[in-house]
Amino acid sequence: MFSLGAGVFMGWALGANNASNVIGPAVTSRMLRFSTAAIMASLFVLIGAMVQGRSGINTLSGITGMTLHQAVLASVSAAITMTLMTIWRLPVSTSQAVVGAILGIGMLNRYVDTKSLLKVVTCWIGTPVGGAVMAVVIYRTLAAVNNRVRLNPIQSDVFLRIGLVAASSYGAFALGANNVANVTAVFVGAGRLSMNAATLIGGLSIGLGILTFSKGVIETVGSRLVRLDSFSAFVVLLAEAITVHFYTFVGVPVSTSHAVIGAVLGIGLLKGIQTVSVRTLFSILSGWFFTPFIAAALVLAINLL
Repeated sequence: MFSLGAGVFMGWALGANNASNVIGPAVTSRMLRFSTAAIMASLFVLIGAMVQGRSGINTLSGITGMTLHQAVLASVSAAITMTLMTIWRLPVSTSQAVVGAILGIGMLNRYVDTKSLLKVVTCWIGTPVGGAVMAVVIYRTLAAVNNRVRLNPIQSDVFLRIGLVAASSYGAFALGANNVANVTAVFVGAGRLSMNAATLIGGLSIGLGILTFSKGVIETVGSRLVRLDSFSAFVVLLAEAITVHFYTFVGVPVSTSHAVIGAVLGIGLLKGIQTVSVRTLFSILSGWFFTPFIAAALVLAINLL
């Protein structure tokens, strides 16, 4: 039971930090209430985890072998790392925290599957770039369509609200499908959970984090890096969801934070580099850099206790 508690803690920390990536732009653009968006996101996270969460679990569980004790150690270390980053209001990569923790275990076991690790790291690099490119393409395409159709303000408002609900739901589905591996893959690898139990427990715990502790990071993504209007928020959410969902089919858990920050920066570049808060961007990039090292260090430090 204690071991499963560690997994739930990890899922809660993931949901609390990563909710900003799927509902942050919609909430801070004032098109959706936080409570409505959080409930909706929690539901679609669970559906995504149950329907498409298996491939990512298979990838992460194969990076290194581990015992149940080591699985708990990795999960707790990654969860503490994510909780610290959430308190600091930094949207960071859960995948990096989990892989950092797994690498810490690999150091203890003196074995790491470098092929699987290289696949994951390569996808980390491609995620923000993909998010930025996708945002630019979607923004320009929809802007051209809007110029042709010429909706009045009321029609535009209705369209954007429906679009934000759909994009947020899709983003939550992609989050659950791709990131449930970060919650329970270590327990599957240790033989503690079946695949069905892993996707169910992971999806529920991510939803719990979204509902209870996600408001702070939402402000960083939705308003501090680049201020988003409703149309831009819709584009960011859709670009992030498509990017993350693509990697779900590849079978690699990637960062929704990487995808959404890439998409936000894509919008910022379209509107002019002066719209990007360099200070906030530097803080976010620093969080990305230190996350795997903190998680790995925690594994080694806790193991000595």
